[in-house]
Amino acid sequence: MTDSARDFFFALLDTPSPTGFETAGQRVWTDYLRPHADTVETDAYGTAWATVNGSAPEAPHLMLDAHVDEIGFMVRHITDEGMLYVNRIGGSDRAIARGQRVRILGDEGAVTGVVGNTAIHLRDRDDTSIPEVHELFIDIGADSAEAVAARGLRVGHPMVFDVSPTMLTDTRITARAIDNRLGGFIIAQVLKRLHEERAAWTVTAANSVQEEIGGHGAKMITHRLQPDVAVAFDVTHATDSPGISETEHGQIKMGEGPTVTHGTSNHPQVVQRLIAAAEAADIPLQHEPSSRRTGTDTDSIFRVRAGVPSALVSVPLRYMHSTVEVVDTEDIDRCIDLLTAFARALTPTDTFDSGL
Repeated sequence: MTDSARDFFFALLDTPSPTGFETAGQRVWTDYLRPHADTVETDAYGTAWATVNGSAPEAPHLMLDAHVDEIGFMVRHITDEGMLYVNRIGGSDRAIARGQRVRILGDEGAVTGVVGNTAIHLRDRDDTSIPEVHELFIDIGADSAEAVAARGLRVGHPMVFDVSPTMLTDTRITARAIDNRLGGFIIAQVLKRLHEERAAWTVTAANSVQEEIGGHGAKMITHRLQPDVAVAFDVTHATDSPGISETEHGQIKMGEGPTVTHGTSNHPQVVQRLIAAAEAADIPLQHEPSSRRTGTDTDSIFRVRAGVPSALVSVPLRYMHSTVEVVDTEDIDRCIDLLTAFARALTPTDTFDSGL
């Protein structure tokens, strides 16, 4: 990863974009891609997409999907004493919330707050329970509801944990929202390469909204674009940290390359072409099963209209949905190489059917 690419990735990571409030993150993404795409567009709910036209006449259409939104919390109630109680946005982990700093996205800009954490000296030493979401409260230093309102805050404002990205080593990054700001970064790098050396197919990179609550943005953009093939990108659980059973969750290691998923919404022929592209480019590839659903945008994409041949590619991530997610840049670079090689290997006559 070059220094300029890392700067773009860190800008994406540091820009709050909770589900339903993704505009700020999309501005960073679209501003970056405008010089590297033939068109950049957005829809009513904020999904953004950039397209590089294919070199073939009447070129088929490949869509690369990621999602821009991240988990967070939302103001649910403001007390007379100026404390803010919250709801979750997506799959936020209440077990890690206490004692964290948050950025609340108010009408007059971001407001810093802290999730209250009663001192250990004052708690029951035998109480090791995880707080319920309705027990979490935010302290912004206000002493009344009026003081909260004066800071531009009300019920319905979203917030994210106030954690900026940091390099752990030369190749490992820790941050919140790597899930899935990483996806937006990867598909942007792929499109940038294809703009410099075009594939036969037209390629659209779609940065979808509202994945964390059901893949709604991916469904909308797939219905609009009607691609011939789609590859969704997300992160997956690295299982090489302590306390994770590989017999239950499989063996996925950081630094061993991206993964490809088999089963359910993943079209066997698309998966096989991804494997072939990896082998041809000498890119290490890990494999994952999907027995019912992938839990990603792939599940929304493949069933649009008459069906879109789709596949899921992922990068191993430690500590998902936490403030200390960790990813390896070698896996990121290999994933960019894989998706670029896959796009360039498609020919105008390629079709993906059931094989019957």
